[in-house]
Amino acid sequence: MKNYIIKLICILSLISFGVNAQITKAVIKTSGVCETCKETLEHNLKFEKGIKTVNFDVDSKLLSVQFDQKKTNINAIRVAITKIGYDADSLAADPKAYNKLKNCCKKDGHSH
Repeated sequence: MKNYIIKLICILSLISFGVNAQITKAVIKTSGVCETCKETLEHNLKFEKGIKTVNFDVDSKLLSVQFDQKKTNINAIRVAITKIGYDADSLAADPKAYNKLKNCCKKDGHSH
């Protein structure tokens, strides 16, 4: 009986945690140019607090992000993108991070 009560409390806690999430979708213009950029952006942003999903469209250079408003905000996500080495809307890429990108991922880089 004791185990049943503990399991019930755990389940109810998980349910109430999910209810409190406020998921928002944002679209951010980036300077990504290729499939390597797509992989880099999507991989790195998955580890940012509050981000639920990330999808970068290479052709449009638009990054779609779903995030929990209680854990992060659009400005923090833009800053995270710049720290990866890419522009994010009106924010310029961090120069040190930009210089670490592969040549093909730079604005004047060579296409694949």
